[in-house]
Amino acid sequence: MVSFDHREPGTDPAAWSAFLDGAEVSPVELDGVRSVVVVAPHPDDETLGAGGLIASAADAGVPVHVLLLTRGERSHPDSPTTTAAELAGVRDDEFAAALTVLHPGATATSVGIPDGATREHRDAVTAALRSALADAARPTLVVAPWRGDGHRDHRIAGEVAEEAVAATTDVSLLAYPIWAWHWDDPSASAQPWERARALRLTDAVLARKRAALDAYRSQTRPLSSAAGDEAIVDDRHAAHHLRTSEVLFAVAPAPAASRSRESFDAHYARKPEGWDFEGSWYERRKRAVTLAALPRERFRSALELGCATGVLTAALAERADAVLGTDISAAPLAQAERRVPTARFVQAALPEEWPAGRWDLVVMSEVGYYLSAADLDATIDRVLASLDDDGVLVACHWRHPDDEAVSSGDVVDARLAELWPRPALVRHVEEDFVLSVLPGPAVTSVGRAEGLVR
Repeated sequence: MVSFDHREPGTDPAAWSAFLDGAEVSPVELDGVRSVVVVAPHPDDETLGAGGLIASAADAGVPVHVLLLTRGERSHPDSPTTTAAELAGVRDDEFAAALTVLHPGATATSVGIPDGATREHRDAVTAALRSALADAARPTLVVAPWRGDGHRDHRIAGEVAEEAVAATTDVSLLAYPIWAWHWDDPSASAQPWERARALRLTDAVLARKRAALDAYRSQTRPLSSAAGDEAIVDDRHAAHHLRTSEVLFAVAPAPAASRSRESFDAHYARKPEGWDFEGSWYERRKRAVTLAALPRERFRSALELGCATGVLTAALAERADAVLGTDISAAPLAQAERRVPTARFVQAALPEEWPAGRWDLVVMSEVGYYLSAADLDATIDRVLASLDDDGVLVACHWRHPDDEAVSSGDVVDARLAELWPRPALVRHVEEDFVLSVLPGPAVTSVGRAEGLVR
C-alpha cells in the first residue's frame, strides 16, 4: 500500500498535464453501452474520477447507477467543530446535489458501510455490486477506483469490481485514479499507462463536472478556520480532475489461479495443525452440522477432498466402510494418517490429480474457494463422473472474506447449484457458512428411504 499525506502539496498538476499531452491514449467509447454502474467508495469519488463520464452518459441517454459505499464521515477526523455523524449528513446532501448536476436521471444506492472499513465489509460491497449488476441493462460498463490508487477503501473497491466483472458476462470495467495523481511521479509512473483511456470532455460537460465538485463544499472548502477543518480537495488537488479529459484504465481481469501447493506448504510450516479443527467450537459445531446433514447412516466408500489433518476424516471413517482423504500438501497428510489409521490418504492437487475409484459420498469442505473458476468447474465434473447413482456430494464453505481464497463460499455454492443436474437435498445457510447436499439420481429423502413417506 502506498503511503501518502493528502495535506502535502503532492505532484504538480502541470507536470501531469505535460505528461498527458505527450501520452498516446486510446479514447473511451460509450457507443453500444446500455448502462453504466459507478462504484464510489466515498461521496465525491464519483465526481472526481468519473464525473465527466457520468455527464457524457447523460447526454448520450445512457442510464447511470452509482454505488456509494460509505458516507465519507471520516474525512475530517480531527475536526473540532463537526462530528462524524454531522459530516455524514452533510455529505449525503452533497452527493445527491452533485449527482443531479451530472446526470439528473441517475440512480444511486448507499451501502452505508463505515468510512475506512471496506476491507472489513468486503462481502457487503460484493453483494451490493452484484445486485446492481443484476439490474443493469447489458452491455454494462462498470467504473470503479483503480486498485493501485494508494487508498485502502479504493483498493478494496477496485478488487471487488474486478472480481464481479470477471464473474459476469457482457460487462466491462474502467478504473479511475484519485490519489495517484497526488503521490505518483510522471517521470517514473506506477500507473498502467499501456491500458489508459481518455474521455474528452466538452466545455458543457466540464462545466457540469466543475459545478458538481463545487457542490462538495465540505471537501473543497475549510469547515472552519480551526486546525483539523482544512479543505481535503483544495484547488491544487482539484486541478488534477478538472482537465479537458478524464483518464481511466481499461481492466480485463485475468482469471484467478488456484491457490498453489507452495502456499499451503508454507502455511503448514508456520502452523503444523493448520487451523484449530479440534479446539474451535465453530469447527466442532460445523463438523456436527455436516455429519447431521448426511442422508444415510452408512456409506460404502467416501472421498474427502482437502482433508487437511484428518479431523473430519476420523468422523467419516465411523460412517463409511472405506475412506480416502486427499490434500494438496504432504505435511497435514502425515498427521491425518496417524489420526485415522483405518483410512487411506493420497497427496493430490485438484482437479488434475484425481484419485481412481467410485464413491457414494464425496465431501468438499473449505476447499472449493481455493480453486480457480476453471478448476472448480472441472472438479465438479470429476465428482459427477465418479459418484454412484445413490451417492451425494456434501459441500461446506466459510462465507466471510479470506485473503488467501480465490473466490468465496457463496460463489462456490452458487456454482455447484448451477452445474449440478438435480436440486439440493439439503441447503443450510447461516452467516458463517453454507452447506449443500447434492444428490445423485437415485437418492431420495430420508423419510422416503425409511418408508415414512409413500
